[in-house]
Parts: sequence; structure tokens; C-alpha cells
Amino acid sequence: MTQITLKIQKLPHCFELPQYQTQGAAAMDLYAANQVDILLKPLERALIPTGIKIELPENYEAQVRPRSGLAIKSGISLSNCVGTIDEDYRGEVCVGLINLSNENFTVHRGDRIAQMLIAPVVKAKLEVVEELSTTQRQEGGFGSTGIK
Repeated sequence: MTQITLKIQKLPHCFELPQYQTQGAAAMDLYAANQVDILLKPLERALIPTGIKIELPENYEAQVRPRSGLAIKSGISLSNCVGTIDEDYRGEVCVGLINLSNENFTVHRGDRIAQMLIAPVVKAKLEVVEELSTTQRQEGGFGSTGIK
């Protein structure tokens, strides 16, 4: 396992610093740092503060992902599916939540609302070509390989 140093600034309204919940966890949980409860009605979105700022090492990103338990049990996901925090961003980490259920959901201060994975970034050099190589699949799109 590769280990890097993630510089983190704790803002005054921070509830808790991100944490890995188990030794084998790939991502650390992010905590809601809202001062008052936030009610999310069905299909509503809200930007939830975490109370932290981060400084990523060069050539790294932070991916903000939904928590599977919240998604399955309560229908709470991220409004942008997976969020990317670029290495040069220095603002507060906030999480865009969406309520995909038919029930109201309340975000309380200190709730674990998302997870953050730190990952290396590889940048592509674009090469314009006249033709691409052939494959067995070719242009077969969605569902082209079947279910079984």
C-alpha cells in the first residue's frame, strides 16, 4: 500500500476529521459540519459542508463518493455521482447530497455523509489518428455483450 501525506485544515465548524473506519478501507468517511439540521425532501439536493480544506500532493486527486449504506438504506447519494477535488483546489470540501427516496431525510451535524478516496492522476497526451485499431466488440454499445 502506498502512503502519502494529506495536508488538512480544520475549520472552526468542523465536527470531525475524515477517518478510515477499518484498516482495509480504501476511502475515509466525511462528516457533516452543518450547524443546523438540513432536511432533504424527495429529489431535493443540498450542499453539505465538511469543515475541512485539503492540500493534495502533486498528481493526486480526491474522489468524493456516496456511502453505500446511505444509498441502499435511505436513498441518499451524491448529486454529481462522484466528485473530483483537484490538487489545486483550496476551498472547503463540501458534499452535494441528493435524496432519491420517497421519504424525507435529515442530515444531522456529525453524520457520515460520503467517503473520500485519494488517488493518483494520470494525464493523457492526445494523439489524433485517421483510424483506431479493430477489436472483437468494435462499436457495440450498451448491452452489446449480453447479460450472461
